[in-house]
Amino acid sequence: MTSRVRRSPDEARRLILDAAAELLAESGVAAVQVRAVAARVGMTDAGVTHHFGNREKLLTELLRHGGRQLRTALREVLAAWLARGADLLELVESLEELYRRGYGELAVAMHAAGWRDPGSGMLDPVVEALHRLRPEGSSVDDTRLAVAALHQAMATEAQYGSDFRRSAGLTGTAADDSATAVRWWARQLELALGIEQDR
Repeated sequence: MTSRVRRSPDEARRLILDAAAELLAESGVAAVQVRAVAARVGMTDAGVTHHFGNREKLLTELLRHGGRQLRTALREVLAAWLARGADLLELVESLEELYRRGYGELAVAMHAAGWRDPGSGMLDPVVEALHRLRPEGSSVDDTRLAVAALHQAMATEAQYGSDFRRSAGLTGTAADDSATAVRWWARQLELALGIEQDR
């Protein structure tokens, strides 16, 4: 007989949400079932239900949890980037790496499941940091559009990048290697924002 592990309610909720986020990123919203989450964390279905009520409430909290995780990770990327001198290629590489760790799939799955950033400007810190590098009098809305396009590209790179490059006629390494696309995006960001950087 296996002994049950006693966890605090907060720890149990966090483990459940982390497991649900993994399932969401791996297989989409349909995979986030109480039984699958319970199996992943070594709980009973009733244990998961005790903490969240039902699958719909679990999904609602999962979307909030995922949004908080993504915001925290973006703040960490931005802080590290600014501390190292604000090189645009490094920013794009850092965002691509962040999303490749599962946040891209999570962002896409969250959106597909109905989560929307309620206009709180999750990327405002990135917009503000980049806008400070632009020539005086530049449009902040242009900066926002550039950041939104970059966010969209990097969030979908891990899932769709190779396929999208193939659809444009690229083959072999040119289609499979994201490094060239990441460098291209960094250059487009420089051009769009009028920021010249030494390479």
